[in-house]
Amino acid sequence: MNVIAHIYYICKIVLQLSELVTVEGYSDWIRLVAEFTLKSLQSWQWASSSVYYLLGLWSRLVTSVPYLKGDAPSLLDEFVPKITEGFITSRFNSVQAGLPDDLSENPLDNVELLQDQLDCFPYLCRFQYESSSLYIINIMEPILQAYTERARLQTTDNSDLSVIEAKLAWIVHIIAAILKIKQSTGCSVESQEVLDAELSARVLQLINVTDSGLHSQRYSELCKQRLDRAILTFFQHFRKSYVGDQAMHSSKQLYARLSELLGLHDHLLLLNVIVGKIATNLSSEEVIVHTLSLFLELASGYMIGKLLLKLDTVKFIVANHTREHFPFLEEYRCSRSRTTFYYTIGWLIFMEDSPVKFKSSMDPLLQVFISLESTPDSLFRTDVVKYALIGLMRDLRGIAMATNSRRTYGLLFDWLYPAHMPLLLKGISHWTDTPEVTTPLLKFMAEFVLNKAQRLTFDSSSPNGILLFREVSKLIVAYGSRILSLPNAADIYAFKYKGIWISLTILSRALSGNYVNFGVFELYGDRALSDALDIALKMTLSIPLADILAFRKLTRAYFAFLEVLFNSHIVFILNMDTNTFRHIVGSLESGLKGLDTNISSQCASAVDNLAAFYFNNIAMGEAPTSSAAINLARHIAECPNLFPEKDEWRVATQCTTTTNSAGRTLETTTPSVTKTSNLQNRPPNHCECHIGVLHNCRLLHLDTTLNFLLVALMVQNWKPKPLLPTLPKPIQCTRAPLNLGSIK
Repeated sequence: MNVIAHIYYICKIVLQLSELVTVEGYSDWIRLVAEFTLKSLQSWQWASSSVYYLLGLWSRLVTSVPYLKGDAPSLLDEFVPKITEGFITSRFNSVQAGLPDDLSENPLDNVELLQDQLDCFPYLCRFQYESSSLYIINIMEPILQAYTERARLQTTDNSDLSVIEAKLAWIVHIIAAILKIKQSTGCSVESQEVLDAELSARVLQLINVTDSGLHSQRYSELCKQRLDRAILTFFQHFRKSYVGDQAMHSSKQLYARLSELLGLHDHLLLLNVIVGKIATNLSSEEVIVHTLSLFLELASGYMIGKLLLKLDTVKFIVANHTREHFPFLEEYRCSRSRTTFYYTIGWLIFMEDSPVKFKSSMDPLLQVFISLESTPDSLFRTDVVKYALIGLMRDLRGIAMATNSRRTYGLLFDWLYPAHMPLLLKGISHWTDTPEVTTPLLKFMAEFVLNKAQRLTFDSSSPNGILLFREVSKLIVAYGSRILSLPNAADIYAFKYKGIWISLTILSRALSGNYVNFGVFELYGDRALSDALDIALKMTLSIPLADILAFRKLTRAYFAFLEVLFNSHIVFILNMDTNTFRHIVGSLESGLKGLDTNISSQCASAVDNLAAFYFNNIAMGEAPTSSAAINLARHIAECPNLFPEKDEWRVATQCTTTTNSAGRTLETTTPSVTKTSNLQNRPPNHCECHIGVLHNCRLLHLDTTLNFLLVALMVQNWKPKPLLPTLPKPIQCTRAPLNLGSIK
């Protein structure tokens, strides 16, 4: 059945509707396809995979109707309404028969499966929208009436109620999918908006019922959660189509009809309904993730965010974000949702350019800071402190994520530094052996030092960048020195590796943020930079290279850190002992061979910087003068096989001169890639020079006239790999290849 449905779907892709209707036997074919579709929908137990292709076929047919020319009938007016009704009936039958035990097979619990079934169905509904919307309203109203009556009862049959809620969830999902698209055939825009309002009004009526009477006590029931998720999906699609200044002016018919039905005459009143539902859901824990996703989506829009700030409910949330009003903040299993919650609150706070409003909104967090800071060391290892610290760090990370400008970041920085930064150091020192505490703390710091959108731009006379890095150094040194002294646990990634890669991320972001003049530390004898780099190096060396490559996030953090070191702090790399230097450079080879293009590009960039330093300081024919250059020469001398020799290539061009029929002299350049063993007799017009490219850990010679991309493809047997983003300073071209010394 699935194969046949797939064949039908391909037929429509290959053939246009205008071609199909002219074919002899089209009427019989479309009738048989309609019958097959209806039978497949009725056989929902074993034909669910066919629904996607069948609905896709019909959606392509109906969207082609406006382009249909000629008098040949398409017969879609006859069959599409039957398909629409058959789909809704089959969903109800599946609910009545009982939901599968495996939740992943239930579309109401599986977002991808639900999306597959509802992506194409709205086009069928909007094909004859008036009849389709009337059918949906007629089947929804008796179910809504029954659900309203159940709310007045003290007790009821849960099995019967779960069926009603599942049917309502399907209807709400279908209405949400219809509102998602606004394409309609045979229906004017004004009448389409009126029909949208009719369907939306039924869902808005349902919202009042779901949170009243008996239903307000059933948030823990799975069937009730499915219905709440469907309502949130409806709000998401309705907001995109009909909320906002532009949508308000272009959707007068919809709001006029909603005003007649429910008294909602503009989008501000509708936003109040949406926010009211969000506030109600925030009082429970079951649908908190979906609710916060909708809340963040609303707040992150500039115009809608401004409208939200006018609502009393939003003002209350921003001013009273405490566990007394939002119980999910007290539940550890919902702790990850705290970051999204405060990310949303941060968006709303920073929309108002008011330091006074910011400080007043941060008062609940300030009280937590004061409580933890006043806790003596002897009581700092209690569960109360533990969960308070975890929540505080997740909250602060959400606020930090919302700072997208220099002004907003400055508000948070001045609020935190220097008064509250010691608590972070105290927390990392006392809870090093507890990843549940260290992970959110380190992740907050990783967000706090990230210079996105150039938000970390301090005044030229401000020491804040240097002061911030000193706090970073203290935190990383405190964590690294303690975690390295602890024995490995059974789950070594969660216990040790995760904290290490976050620490490397913090340091990488701080080093590459371009808000610290690192020369100041050496000039004034401050060991903040050297201590941070030393402990970071010790943490990386404590992990076997095989483990680094085995964990994806650890791999990315490690090679990102190496790229920053080779780019801005190569002297630190060169001053290592030879064994450590060999290990670091050897790990770059592993990164180059990997399949992750970002990692291989980072490794190539690191090698490019190393090669540039070598040629600029050693290979120029002058004796190295700096200690770093001397150390590099020593490393190469002690490790002649530092770069493993595989196939040694020379890339060059053969220049030939010819004369055309007009007597003009033409010079032709032919690229060639040859092994070293084949380059014994070079022609006199053979010219090579160096660029910092490495293939199989071999430095290449490249002719100045040769296309860089072409050569890279030729060298790598026509298998494209990431190329270097930058090239070192070109060296003067010579007739003979440069002597690379001991680099083989």
